[in-house]
Amino acid sequence: MGSTALTKHMSSLRKNQPVAGALYILGAGFMFAIMGALVRMVSTSLNNEMVVFFRNLFALIFMIPVLVTRRALPELKTENFSSHLIRTVTGLSAMYCYFYALAHMKLAEAVLLSYTTPLFIPLIALIWLKEPVPKMVRFAVIIGFAGVVLILRPGFGIFQPVSVIALIAAIFASTAMVTIRSMSDSEPPGRIVFYYTVLSTLISAIPLLWAWEMPQGSILPLLLLMGIVAVSGQLLMTRGYSAAPAAQVGPFIYATVVFASILGWIFWSEALDLLSLTGAILICIAGVTATRRTQ
Repeated sequence: MGSTALTKHMSSLRKNQPVAGALYILGAGFMFAIMGALVRMVSTSLNNEMVVFFRNLFALIFMIPVLVTRRALPELKTENFSSHLIRTVTGLSAMYCYFYALAHMKLAEAVLLSYTTPLFIPLIALIWLKEPVPKMVRFAVIIGFAGVVLILRPGFGIFQPVSVIALIAAIFASTAMVTIRSMSDSEPPGRIVFYYTVLSTLISAIPLLWAWEMPQGSILPLLLLMGIVAVSGQLLMTRGYSAAPAAQVGPFIYATVVFASILGWIFWSEALDLLSLTGAILICIAGVTATRRTQ
């Protein structure tokens, strides 16, 4: 084997490390579950607008030094600012809905419903990008929505309207992901992350003109921790997807639901009933199938 071929072979081996990638994704899932629990905690003392703003502000504060120390500040000039704006608005809308759901329903169920994005992405990509939906993905979407029905339980007398808000969060998040896909050919990941972090902080500051309230001293450490955990989760997820193909490691993100269930049980004595547990299993199976078939 020549030196050039050997170099390419070693490079491919470094890029295909499924075990390392899975561990990174599991770590990201743990961080995201902790962030959900922190959002739940601070939401008892702060309104949703404040929580979203501080999450974005501290994420920005902690993200920039990471980019600078790694010399990873992207070239900021872009000819696709409108797409960055759409990605920010949809992603930020998802965050508002998701944080509201975290504050008003069981932690595991809020996380689970927000992780139905793999069910919506093929539908949105079909409408927007005209991407065909494979037969297996269509089947997975049907199974996933059956799981959603088991969790929502319309007509059982225990339907929670806030559950719909969690689903809306997933739809907005899916739209944001499709937007990223639509501009991935011209916009590098670093630029996308940078614009999203900066724009989401600026836009989420606007509601503070009428929703500002002074955070209590005991809440500030939790807000700081929330920013650290959010950035850590993003970095771990990026490392995971860099270590191995998304189809191999992406499904491990559903461990977030398991971690959230444990945290919900520890801190709030929450537990999933049989119907919700069955729905969770169906959604996870559907999400894994859709993720693997769309990569």
